[in-house]
Amino acid sequence: MAEADISIEKLYDKVGSIYKMVTLASKRALELNAGAPRLIEDESDNIYLIALREIAEGKISCKQNLDKS
Repeated sequence: MAEADISIEKLYDKVGSIYKMVTLASKRALELNAGAPRLIEDESDNIYLIALREIAEGKISCKQNLDKS
């Protein structure tokens, strides 16, 4: 998969907010850096691109915490 395959619009549609997208990608990149298994087949060594591709493919998403207690 080429780097151009990741579009901001596609990521925004998956997550709904640029802030959430950046936060989710950052947390996932930290998990990958710590040794978490990849959820997609990708030959890239760049953990940030892998995290963004996982979001774009719908492998990871944000969970909203609506508990107001």
